[in-house]
Amino acid sequence: MQFVIVSGLSGAGKSKTASFLEDLGFYCVDNMPADLIPQFAQLCLATKGRYERVALVTDVRGSLTFEGLFKALDGLDQMHLTYNILFVEADTDVIIKRYKETRRKHPLTRDAVERERALLAPIRNRANAIINTSALSTAKLRGEIINLVAGDLKDRAMTVSVVSFGFKYGLPMDADLVFDVRFLPNPYYIAELKHKTGLDQEVRDFVFSYQQTKDFVTKVEDLLAFCLPSFVDEGKTNVVIAVGCTGGKHRSVSVAKELGEFAAKRGYVTNVSHRDLGRR
Repeated sequence: MQFVIVSGLSGAGKSKTASFLEDLGFYCVDNMPADLIPQFAQLCLATKGRYERVALVTDVRGSLTFEGLFKALDGLDQMHLTYNILFVEADTDVIIKRYKETRRKHPLTRDAVERERALLAPIRNRANAIINTSALSTAKLRGEIINLVAGDLKDRAMTVSVVSFGFKYGLPMDADLVFDVRFLPNPYYIAELKHKTGLDQEVRDFVFSYQQTKDFVTKVEDLLAFCLPSFVDEGKTNVVIAVGCTGGKHRSVSVAKELGEFAAKRGYVTNVSHRDLGRR
């Protein structure tokens, strides 16, 4: 079981961190009493896989010291349960500015933030990883969380959506990458293929019988092999790859299907759709 304890300064981004962990499949509990942590861990273990990833958020709301938390951690050690402590912090000026902008209740003084920082020092010293969110965008913070805890789920933290379309009907508005395949040989002008689609093997064989198609797909796959991991690191949750031909029925469908299979083989959650396939 993957067990993560999230702590840190108020306003530094613990809630965001917890929401990102939930997106990665973690069961998150906010501000659980320290005394209950070992019992909670035993309950999760007893479910035999139902709770494989668990994250607990703890901070100064529970008490002014962390003696109870450290006793709980000792209990986890006795259970031989591996856990990681993730500490989230930010510069004092940044925290004060965030609370002023959101108008959330907080003692908006430098001394109050520094006192909290001092109270949290013992758990910060025991943290496995420390993230300073002062200069991180939401996407960058998500990318940091993915790098730290996702492990073999890293690629699955982002969905790759591949959509074929016809240029005559307009570009997909949500496309991140657009590839134009109108330069490829067109099956529309082959009588026996005209009324078929790129999902039919005969059309696919025709499109990929040309070397320029094979070369084009190879180059696009090389580009995706470079870009997709960088999108994950940046914290992107969904990438839409649009492949267009004139009508969106033959060439774009065949190529989109090929690119979807490529992304799936590399471990990404992949959706392939054909926007204009049903148009007359």
